[in-house]
Amino acid sequence: MAYDPASPVSIEIEQRRTETGISWQKLADHIDRPLVWTVAAMLGSHPMPAKEAVAAGELLGLSPETVAALQRQPYRTADPELLTDPTIYRFVELINVYGPTFKALIHEEFGDGIMSAINCNMTFERRADPDGDRVVVTIDGKFLPYHW
Repeated sequence: MAYDPASPVSIEIEQRRTETGISWQKLADHIDRPLVWTVAAMLGSHPMPAKEAVAAGELLGLSPETVAALQRQPYRTADPELLTDPTIYRFVELINVYGPTFKALIHEEFGDGIMSAINCNMTFERRADPDGDRVVVTIDGKFLPYHW
């Protein structure tokens, strides 16, 4: 299941979250998983273990088909249509502008290798600021050295 806002699974999840007023954070707390991981899994980017999928399904009142869909291995493909969303585009823009800088800094600090996008932790928070609230996204990825 890849994220598709028009899919029956996505529609059911968002409809049930809206009807119940359950926030992503409450859902993450309920299944005892990190917030960013939970949202990614609910949007189809990660398979959920059965225990967590069932617990999310019970909390939201999801159909058995949707609970089963949450457990399937997704296709992790890029949908060019997503790039038309301003928020997603800004993250792509950030990588386009700062990606080479991140690469240079990782290489200088750690040596030849990459930061894992599979073995990583992410946090999301809102931070008050006099000039306007700030979005704080932290990516804590494992360094993977190249082996030649």
